[in-house]
Amino acid sequence: MAAALDLHLERVFPMAIMQYGMVGGGPGSFIGDAHRRAINLDGEAKLVAGCFSRTLEKCRQTGAELGIAEDRCYASFAEMAQAEAARPDGIRFVVVVTPNVSHYPVCKAFLEAGIHVSCDKPLCLTVEQAEELEALAKEKDLLFMVTYTYMGHVTAKHIRAYIASGKLGKIRTVMAEYPQGWLAYAGEWGGKQGEWRCDPQQSGGVNCLGDLGTHVENAVSTMTGLKIKRVLAKMDVVVPGRVLDDNDVVLVEYEGGATGVYWTSQFAIGHDNDLAVRIYGENGSILWKQTECEKVIMVDRDGTVVERHRGNGGIEPQAAAYGRLPSGHTEGWLESMGNLYRSFVSCVAAKEAGTFVPEMVDYPTVADGVEGIKFVHACLESNQKGNVWVDV
Repeated sequence: MAAALDLHLERVFPMAIMQYGMVGGGPGSFIGDAHRRAINLDGEAKLVAGCFSRTLEKCRQTGAELGIAEDRCYASFAEMAQAEAARPDGIRFVVVVTPNVSHYPVCKAFLEAGIHVSCDKPLCLTVEQAEELEALAKEKDLLFMVTYTYMGHVTAKHIRAYIASGKLGKIRTVMAEYPQGWLAYAGEWGGKQGEWRCDPQQSGGVNCLGDLGTHVENAVSTMTGLKIKRVLAKMDVVVPGRVLDDNDVVLVEYEGGATGVYWTSQFAIGHDNDLAVRIYGENGSILWKQTECEKVIMVDRDGTVVERHRGNGGIEPQAAAYGRLPSGHTEGWLESMGNLYRSFVSCVAAKEAGTFVPEMVDYPTVADGVEGIKFVHACLESNQKGNVWVDV
Protein backbone atom coordinates (compact mmCIF):
# COMPACT_ATOMS: atom_id res chain seq x y z
CA MET A 1 0.00 0.00 0.00
CA ALA A 2 2.82 2.38 0.88
CA ALA A 3 4.57 1.67 -2.42
CA ALA A 4 1.39 2.40 -4.36
CA LEU A 5 0.96 5.66 -2.43
CA ASP A 6 4.55 6.68 -3.16
CA LEU A 7 4.03 6.11 -6.86
CA HIS A 8 0.87 8.22 -6.73
CA LEU A 9 2.65 11.06 -4.97
CA GLU A 10 5.49 10.94 -7.48
CA ARG A 11 2.94 11.30 -10.24
CA VAL A 12 1.26 14.31 -8.66
CA PHE A 13 4.41 15.91 -7.26
CA PRO A 14 7.31 14.95 -9.56
CA MET A 15 10.83 15.19 -8.19
CA ALA A 16 11.84 17.69 -10.86
CA ILE A 17 9.29 19.84 -12.68
CA MET A 18 10.19 20.18 -16.34
CA GLN A 19 10.66 23.69 -17.74
CA TYR A 20 9.08 24.66 -21.04
CA GLY A 21 8.63 27.73 -23.23
CA MET A 22 5.94 29.04 -25.55
CA VAL A 23 5.92 30.91 -28.85
CA GLY A 24 2.61 32.71 -29.41
CA GLY A 25 -0.16 32.73 -26.84
CA GLY A 26 -0.04 36.47 -26.12
CA PRO A 27 -2.89 38.94 -25.41
CA GLY A 28 -6.25 37.62 -26.63
CA SER A 29 -4.93 34.16 -27.53
CA PHE A 30 -7.41 31.36 -26.93
CA ILE A 31 -5.25 28.41 -27.90
CA GLY A 32 -2.12 29.50 -26.04
CA ASP A 33 -4.06 29.84 -22.80
CA ALA A 34 -5.67 26.45 -23.41
CA HIS A 35 -2.29 24.76 -23.82
CA ARG A 36 -1.00 26.34 -20.62
CA ARG A 37 -4.06 25.19 -18.66
CA ALA A 38 -3.86 21.66 -20.10
CA ILE A 39 -0.18 21.32 -19.23
CA ASN A 40 -0.91 22.56 -15.70
CA LEU A 41 -3.38 19.73 -15.06
CA ASP A 42 -0.61 17.32 -14.08
CA GLY A 43 1.81 19.85 -12.62
CA GLU A 44 4.76 18.17 -14.34
CA ALA A 45 5.92 21.13 -16.44
CA LYS A 46 6.31 24.84 -15.74
CA LEU A 47 6.27 27.72 -18.21
CA VAL A 48 9.47 29.75 -17.73
CA ALA A 49 10.15 31.46 -21.07
CA GLY A 50 8.35 32.81 -24.09
CA CYS A 51 8.07 34.91 -27.20
CA PHE A 52 4.37 35.52 -26.73
CA SER A 53 3.83 38.30 -29.27
CA ARG A 54 5.40 40.05 -32.27
CA THR A 55 6.19 43.06 -30.07
CA LEU A 56 8.47 42.87 -27.05
CA GLU A 57 6.15 45.14 -25.05
CA LYS A 58 3.20 42.75 -25.44
CA CYS A 59 5.48 39.78 -24.86
CA ARG A 60 6.63 41.24 -21.55
CA GLN A 61 3.05 42.13 -20.65
CA THR A 62 2.01 38.50 -21.06
CA GLY A 63 5.16 37.32 -19.30
CA ALA A 64 4.40 39.53 -16.30
CA GLU A 65 0.85 38.16 -16.12
CA LEU A 66 2.24 34.62 -16.15
CA GLY A 67 5.07 35.26 -13.72
CA ILE A 68 7.86 34.89 -16.30
CA ALA A 69 11.18 36.62 -15.61
CA GLU A 70 11.69 39.62 -17.90
CA ASP A 71 15.02 38.31 -19.22
CA ARG A 72 13.23 35.20 -20.47
CA CYS A 73 10.64 37.18 -22.47
CA TYR A 74 12.16 37.38 -25.94
CA ALA A 75 11.76 39.76 -28.86
CA SER A 76 11.92 36.93 -31.42
CA PHE A 77 11.57 33.18 -31.53
CA ALA A 78 15.06 32.88 -33.07
CA GLU A 79 16.60 34.75 -30.14
CA MET A 80 14.62 32.58 -27.72
CA ALA A 81 15.72 29.31 -29.30
CA GLN A 82 19.41 30.23 -29.17
CA ALA A 83 19.30 31.77 -25.70
CA GLU A 84 17.38 28.92 -24.10
CA ALA A 85 19.58 26.29 -25.74
CA ALA A 86 22.64 28.01 -24.25
CA ARG A 87 21.28 28.20 -20.69
CA PRO A 88 22.15 25.41 -18.23
CA ASP A 89 18.58 25.72 -16.96
CA GLY A 90 17.04 26.20 -20.42
CA ILE A 91 13.66 24.93 -21.51
CA ARG A 92 13.35 21.26 -22.43
CA PHE A 93 10.49 21.70 -24.87
CA VAL A 94 8.67 24.52 -26.63
CA VAL A 95 4.96 24.90 -27.39
CA VAL A 96 4.19 26.62 -30.71
CA VAL A 97 0.76 28.27 -30.84
CA THR A 98 1.11 30.86 -33.60
CA PRO A 99 -0.87 31.24 -36.86
CA ASN A 100 -0.14 28.52 -39.43
CA VAL A 101 2.26 30.58 -41.55
CA SER A 102 4.91 30.71 -38.81
CA HIS A 103 4.77 27.09 -37.62
CA TYR A 104 7.54 25.96 -39.96
CA PRO A 105 10.20 28.59 -39.17
CA VAL A 106 9.50 28.49 -35.43
CA CYS A 107 9.60 24.70 -35.17
CA LYS A 108 12.71 24.53 -37.33
CA ALA A 109 14.55 27.06 -35.15
CA PHE A 110 13.93 25.09 -31.97
CA LEU A 111 14.73 21.72 -33.54
CA GLU A 112 18.02 23.14 -34.80
CA ALA A 113 18.70 24.37 -31.27
CA GLY A 114 18.17 20.85 -29.90
CA ILE A 115 14.84 21.51 -28.16
CA HIS A 116 11.83 19.16 -28.27
CA VAL A 117 8.71 20.63 -29.92
CA SER A 118 4.95 20.61 -29.45
CA CYS A 119 3.11 22.40 -32.26
CA ASP A 120 -0.55 23.15 -32.73
CA LYS A 121 -2.09 21.75 -35.90
CA PRO A 122 -1.88 21.97 -38.85
CA LEU A 123 1.85 21.30 -38.80
CA CYS A 124 2.79 23.90 -41.45
CA LEU A 125 1.85 25.08 -44.96
CA THR A 126 3.47 22.74 -47.49
CA VAL A 127 4.37 19.08 -47.82
CA GLU A 128 8.01 20.04 -48.35
CA GLN A 129 8.07 21.98 -45.07
CA ALA A 130 6.37 19.15 -43.21
CA GLU A 131 8.78 16.52 -44.49
CA GLU A 132 11.75 18.75 -43.67
CA LEU A 133 10.57 19.14 -40.07
CA GLU A 134 10.05 15.39 -39.77
CA ALA A 135 13.53 14.69 -41.13
CA LEU A 136 15.11 17.32 -38.86
CA ALA A 137 13.44 15.90 -35.75
CA LYS A 138 14.74 12.45 -36.68
CA GLU A 139 18.24 13.76 -37.41
CA LYS A 140 18.38 15.59 -34.06
CA ASP A 141 16.76 12.69 -32.20
CA LEU A 142 14.08 15.01 -30.81
CA LEU A 143 10.45 14.41 -29.92
CA PHE A 144 7.78 16.33 -31.84
CA MET A 145 4.11 16.36 -30.94
CA VAL A 146 1.31 17.85 -33.07
CA THR A 147 -1.66 18.64 -30.85
CA TYR A 148 -4.68 17.02 -32.44
CA THR A 149 -6.41 17.54 -29.12
CA TYR A 150 -9.42 15.28 -29.53
CA MET A 151 -7.32 12.15 -29.72
CA GLY A 152 -6.46 12.54 -26.05
CA HIS A 153 -10.00 11.60 -25.03
CA VAL A 154 -10.20 8.30 -23.17
CA THR A 155 -13.04 7.19 -25.44
CA ALA A 156 -11.02 7.93 -28.60
CA LYS A 157 -8.17 5.86 -27.20
CA HIS A 158 -10.68 3.11 -26.41
CA ILE A 159 -11.87 3.02 -30.01
CA ARG A 160 -8.29 2.83 -31.29
CA ALA A 161 -7.45 -0.09 -28.98
CA TYR A 162 -10.73 -1.89 -29.72
CA ILE A 163 -10.24 -1.71 -33.50
CA ALA A 164 -6.53 -2.57 -33.29
CA SER A 165 -7.44 -5.77 -31.43
CA GLY A 166 -9.50 -6.88 -34.44
CA LYS A 167 -12.85 -6.89 -32.65
CA LEU A 168 -14.58 -4.74 -35.29
CA GLY A 169 -13.20 -6.86 -38.11
CA LYS A 170 -12.45 -5.41 -41.53
CA ILE A 171 -13.58 -1.80 -41.81
CA ARG A 172 -15.89 -1.20 -44.74
CA THR A 173 -16.65 2.52 -44.64
CA VAL A 174 -16.22 5.62 -42.46
CA MET A 175 -18.37 8.74 -42.22
CA ALA A 176 -16.78 11.69 -40.41
CA GLU A 177 -17.66 15.34 -40.04
CA TYR A 178 -16.74 18.53 -38.22
CA PRO A 179 -19.33 21.30 -38.69
CA GLN A 180 -19.21 24.70 -37.01
CA GLY A 181 -21.44 27.76 -37.37
CA TRP A 182 -19.26 30.59 -36.06
CA LEU A 183 -18.42 32.09 -39.49
CA ALA A 184 -21.90 31.91 -41.00
CA TYR A 185 -22.50 35.56 -41.85
CA ALA A 186 -21.00 38.08 -44.26
CA GLY A 187 -18.98 40.76 -42.51
CA GLU A 188 -18.44 38.68 -39.37
CA TRP A 189 -14.95 37.25 -39.01
CA GLY A 190 -14.99 35.64 -35.61
CA GLY A 191 -12.59 38.11 -34.02
CA LYS A 192 -8.84 37.55 -33.86
CA GLN A 193 -9.18 33.76 -34.13
CA GLY A 194 -11.28 33.90 -37.29
CA GLU A 195 -9.48 36.72 -39.04
CA TRP A 196 -6.16 34.97 -39.45
CA ARG A 197 -7.82 31.69 -40.44
CA CYS A 198 -9.62 33.48 -43.28
CA ASP A 199 -6.45 35.26 -44.41
CA PRO A 200 -4.52 33.37 -47.15
CA GLN A 201 -1.29 35.06 -46.07
CA GLN A 202 -1.55 33.58 -42.57
CA SER A 203 -3.45 30.33 -43.06
CA GLY A 204 -1.70 29.01 -46.16
CA GLY A 205 -4.42 29.21 -48.80
CA VAL A 206 -6.87 26.94 -46.99
CA ASN A 207 -9.29 27.73 -44.19
CA CYS A 208 -11.99 25.23 -43.23
CA LEU A 209 -10.18 22.13 -44.43
CA GLY A 210 -6.94 23.13 -42.73
CA ASP A 211 -8.61 24.05 -39.46
CA LEU A 212 -11.27 21.32 -39.25
CA GLY A 213 -10.46 18.81 -41.98
CA THR A 214 -7.08 17.99 -40.48
CA HIS A 215 -8.86 17.05 -37.25
CA VAL A 216 -11.20 14.77 -39.20
CA GLU A 217 -8.31 13.15 -41.09
CA ASN A 218 -6.33 12.57 -37.91
CA ALA A 219 -9.30 11.28 -35.91
CA VAL A 220 -10.15 8.65 -38.53
CA SER A 221 -6.51 7.69 -39.03
CA THR A 222 -5.84 7.41 -35.29
CA MET A 223 -8.97 5.46 -34.44
CA THR A 224 -8.98 3.06 -37.38
CA GLY A 225 -5.36 2.79 -38.50
CA LEU A 226 -6.57 3.27 -42.09
CA LYS A 227 -4.22 4.98 -44.57
CA ILE A 228 -5.69 7.21 -47.27
CA LYS A 229 -4.93 6.11 -50.84
CA ARG A 230 -6.71 8.90 -52.76
CA VAL A 231 -9.28 11.69 -52.36
CA LEU A 232 -11.87 13.57 -54.39
CA ALA A 233 -12.63 16.97 -52.87
CA LYS A 234 -15.12 19.77 -53.42
CA MET A 235 -14.04 22.88 -51.51
CA ASP A 236 -16.63 25.65 -51.58
CA VAL A 237 -16.45 29.37 -50.76
CA VAL A 238 -20.02 30.22 -49.83
CA VAL A 239 -20.33 33.14 -47.37
CA PRO A 240 -20.05 36.51 -49.20
CA GLY A 241 -16.71 38.18 -48.58
CA ARG A 242 -14.76 35.00 -47.98
CA VAL A 243 -11.83 34.07 -50.21
CA LEU A 244 -10.98 30.68 -48.72
CA ASP A 245 -13.04 27.53 -48.34
CA ASP A 246 -15.76 27.49 -45.69
CA ASN A 247 -17.44 24.18 -46.64
CA ASP A 248 -15.75 20.99 -47.82
CA VAL A 249 -16.88 17.52 -48.87
CA VAL A 250 -14.23 14.87 -49.46
CA LEU A 251 -14.66 11.35 -50.81
CA VAL A 252 -11.93 9.05 -49.54
CA GLU A 253 -10.56 5.69 -50.66
CA TYR A 254 -8.26 3.91 -48.22
CA GLU A 255 -5.56 1.38 -48.83
CA GLY A 256 -7.24 -2.03 -48.66
CA GLY A 257 -10.49 -0.89 -50.30
CA ALA A 258 -12.48 0.79 -47.53
CA THR A 259 -14.17 4.10 -48.38
CA GLY A 260 -15.09 7.25 -46.50
CA VAL A 261 -16.85 10.60 -46.67
CA TYR A 262 -15.64 13.69 -44.77
CA TRP A 263 -17.61 16.92 -44.32
CA THR A 264 -16.41 20.14 -42.71
CA SER A 265 -18.20 23.49 -42.54
CA GLN A 266 -17.94 26.85 -40.80
CA PHE A 267 -21.43 28.14 -41.65
CA ALA A 268 -23.49 25.22 -40.32
CA ILE A 269 -25.70 27.22 -37.96
CA GLY A 270 -26.51 25.26 -34.83
CA HIS A 271 -23.15 23.48 -34.67
CA ASP A 272 -20.29 24.47 -32.41
CA ASN A 273 -17.41 21.98 -32.49
CA ASP A 274 -19.28 18.90 -33.61
CA LEU A 275 -16.55 16.48 -34.61
CA ALA A 276 -18.15 13.06 -35.12
CA VAL A 277 -16.89 9.76 -36.50
CA ARG A 278 -18.97 6.73 -37.55
CA ILE A 279 -17.04 3.55 -38.35
CA TYR A 280 -18.73 0.57 -40.01
CA GLY A 281 -16.99 -2.80 -39.90
CA GLU A 282 -17.89 -6.38 -40.72
CA ASN A 283 -18.61 -7.16 -37.04
CA GLY A 284 -20.48 -3.99 -36.10
CA SER A 285 -20.36 -0.22 -35.92
CA ILE A 286 -18.84 2.45 -33.67
CA LEU A 287 -20.36 5.92 -33.26
CA TRP A 288 -18.46 8.73 -31.47
CA LYS A 289 -19.05 12.45 -30.94
CA GLN A 290 -16.58 14.74 -29.25
CA THR A 291 -19.47 16.78 -27.83
CA GLU A 292 -20.48 13.60 -25.95
CA CYS A 293 -16.92 12.47 -25.34
CA GLU A 294 -17.72 10.52 -22.18
CA LYS A 295 -19.35 7.72 -24.17
CA VAL A 296 -18.95 5.48 -27.21
CA ILE A 297 -21.93 3.82 -28.92
CA MET A 298 -21.08 0.34 -30.17
CA VAL A 299 -23.45 -1.76 -32.25
CA ASP A 300 -22.87 -5.51 -32.59
CA ARG A 301 -23.58 -7.42 -35.79
CA ASP A 302 -26.89 -8.67 -34.34
CA GLY A 303 -28.02 -5.08 -33.77
CA THR A 304 -27.36 -4.96 -30.03
CA VAL A 305 -26.54 -1.39 -29.01
CA VAL A 306 -24.14 -0.81 -26.13
CA GLU A 307 -23.00 2.50 -24.64
CA ARG A 308 -19.56 2.32 -23.07
CA HIS A 309 -18.80 5.19 -20.69
CA ARG A 310 -15.44 6.52 -19.56
CA GLY A 311 -14.77 5.52 -15.98
CA ASN A 312 -16.46 2.14 -16.28
CA GLY A 313 -15.12 -1.38 -16.83
CA GLY A 314 -16.05 -1.63 -20.51
CA ILE A 315 -13.25 0.72 -21.57
CA GLU A 316 -10.06 -0.86 -22.92
CA PRO A 317 -7.45 -0.86 -20.09
CA GLN A 318 -4.77 1.14 -21.94
CA ALA A 319 -7.35 3.87 -22.59
CA ALA A 320 -8.89 3.74 -19.12
CA ALA A 321 -5.46 4.50 -17.62
CA TYR A 322 -5.86 8.12 -18.80
CA GLY A 323 -9.04 8.69 -16.82
CA ARG A 324 -8.72 11.37 -14.16
CA LEU A 325 -12.10 11.26 -12.42
CA PRO A 326 -14.67 8.62 -11.42
CA SER A 327 -17.52 7.98 -13.83
CA GLY A 328 -20.21 10.63 -13.75
CA HIS A 329 -17.68 13.42 -13.10
CA THR A 330 -17.24 14.64 -16.63
CA GLU A 331 -13.90 15.07 -18.37
CA GLY A 332 -13.62 17.19 -21.49
CA TRP A 333 -11.43 19.04 -23.97
CA LEU A 334 -8.81 20.36 -21.55
CA GLU A 335 -8.37 16.93 -20.01
CA SER A 336 -7.99 15.49 -23.50
CA MET A 337 -5.18 17.92 -24.33
CA GLY A 338 -3.71 17.28 -20.91
CA ASN A 339 -3.57 13.57 -21.71
CA LEU A 340 -1.48 14.29 -24.81
CA TYR A 341 0.92 16.35 -22.73
CA ARG A 342 1.02 13.66 -20.03
CA SER A 343 2.49 11.26 -22.58
CA PHE A 344 4.70 13.87 -24.25
CA VAL A 345 6.28 15.15 -21.02
CA SER A 346 6.85 11.58 -19.83
CA CYS A 347 8.55 10.77 -23.13
CA VAL A 348 10.78 13.86 -22.94
CA ALA A 349 11.81 12.89 -19.40
CA ALA A 350 12.53 9.33 -20.50
CA LYS A 351 14.50 10.58 -23.49
CA GLU A 352 16.77 12.58 -21.23
CA ALA A 353 17.06 9.73 -18.73
CA GLY A 354 18.04 7.27 -21.46
CA THR A 355 15.02 5.04 -20.84
CA PHE A 356 12.89 6.08 -23.83
CA VAL A 357 11.53 3.51 -26.27
CA PRO A 358 9.25 4.41 -29.21
CA GLU A 359 6.42 2.28 -27.80
CA MET A 360 6.02 4.91 -25.06
CA VAL A 361 4.66 7.47 -27.53
CA ASP A 362 0.92 7.92 -27.09
CA TYR A 363 0.35 11.27 -28.77
CA PRO A 364 0.11 12.53 -32.39
CA THR A 365 3.62 12.84 -33.79
CA VAL A 366 5.23 14.91 -36.51
CA ALA A 367 4.56 11.97 -38.85
CA ASP A 368 0.83 12.42 -38.20
CA GLY A 369 1.27 16.12 -38.93
CA VAL A 370 2.89 15.28 -42.26
CA GLU A 371 -0.06 13.06 -43.18
CA GLY A 372 -2.43 15.93 -42.42
CA ILE A 373 -0.58 18.30 -44.75
CA LYS A 374 -0.46 15.68 -47.52
CA PHE A 375 -4.23 15.23 -47.13
CA VAL A 376 -4.89 18.98 -47.39
CA HIS A 377 -2.73 19.42 -50.48
CA ALA A 378 -4.24 16.42 -52.24
CA CYS A 379 -7.69 17.92 -51.59
CA LEU A 380 -6.57 21.31 -52.91
CA GLU A 381 -5.23 19.66 -56.08
CA SER A 382 -8.44 17.68 -56.52
CA ASN A 383 -10.58 20.78 -56.17
CA GLN A 384 -8.43 22.87 -58.51
CA LYS A 385 -8.54 20.19 -61.20
CA GLY A 386 -12.33 20.08 -61.19
CA ASN A 387 -13.05 17.62 -58.37
CA VAL A 388 -11.11 14.60 -59.61
CA TRP A 389 -9.43 11.73 -57.77
CA VAL A 390 -5.91 12.55 -56.56
CA ASP A 391 -3.46 10.19 -54.89
CA VAL A 392 -2.28 11.19 -51.40
